[in-house]
Amino acid sequence: MLSVATWNINSVRLRVDQVIRFLEEQQPDVLCLQEIKTIEATFPHEAFEAAGYTHRAVHGQKGYHGVATVSRIPLREVSRNDWQANGEARHVGVELLGPGQGIVIENVYIPAGGDIPDRAANPKFGQKLDFLERMTRWSEQLGRPTLLVGDFNVAPLECDVYDHKALLKVVSHTPLEVETLARLQAAHDWVDLGRKHIPAPERNWSWWSYRTYWQGKDRGRRLDHMWASPDLAATSTGHRIAEETRAWEQCSDHVPLITEFDL
Repeated sequence: MLSVATWNINSVRLRVDQVIRFLEEQQPDVLCLQEIKTIEATFPHEAFEAAGYTHRAVHGQKGYHGVATVSRIPLREVSRNDWQANGEARHVGVELLGPGQGIVIENVYIPAGGDIPDRAANPKFGQKLDFLERMTRWSEQLGRPTLLVGDFNVAPLECDVYDHKALLKVVSHTPLEVETLARLQAAHDWVDLGRKHIPAPERNWSWWSYRTYWQGKDRGRRLDHMWASPDLAATSTGHRIAEETRAWEQCSDHVPLITEFDL
C-alpha cells in the first residue's frame, strides 16, 4: 500500500505544528505541500526529520509560492519545471525509490490568476493560462506512471463550487480556465482521483475563503486535485478530504487530500 497526500499549507513555517499533527493523525507515506513561502535553508527540516519524514525535496523562494515533497519513503528529485518562465518556485518532481519504486510524483502550485478574467486587463490571468498550456505540452510527452497533485486553482465542474452561476465570471471557475484545464487532462488521459472516488455531483471541496468560512457559509471550491496516469489510477483504492483541518486554529484556507494505492 502507498498513501500520498497534498496540501496547500499557506506558509509551512507558520503552520509546521499543524502539518506534523496531520502527519501523526493520517500517516501518509508522502506529503506534497504547496505555498510553503520559504527557501530550502529555512524550511523546518528538523520537525519533519523528528516525525520520520526523512526524505525531502524542497523548491522554495522567500515569502511566496514554493513547493516541497516530504516522505517516509526514499526518493530522488527529478525535475523543477518553470512553466511561467519567470523563475517562480511552483513545481518539484520526485521519483519514489522504495515502495512504489518508479512512480513519479509531480507537485505543482498553479498560479491563482488574479481577480479579472481577462488577459489584456490582467497579465496574471494570461500567465495562468500559459502555465497550463505549457503543462499540457509537457503532459503529452509523459511515458511513466505519474501522479500529478497540488493546488490547480481551477474548480472544473459545476458541482465543484458552491454556486456555479454566481462564479462563472470569477477567476478559478471561468469557462476559459475550465476548457484550458480540460486540455491538460486530455493530454495524458489523466484520471481525476477525487471524482473517481467521490463522483459528481457529490460535495468535494478543498478551499474556503477566510472571508466567508467563519460566517457559517459553506462556500467552498474544489481547487486542489490529485490526477494519475491511467495505469496508476487503476490501483487507487480510496480518496478522502481532511476537512477537519479547516477548523484548526490559524489554519490554512485549503485542506489536505489523501489517496491510497494498492501496488
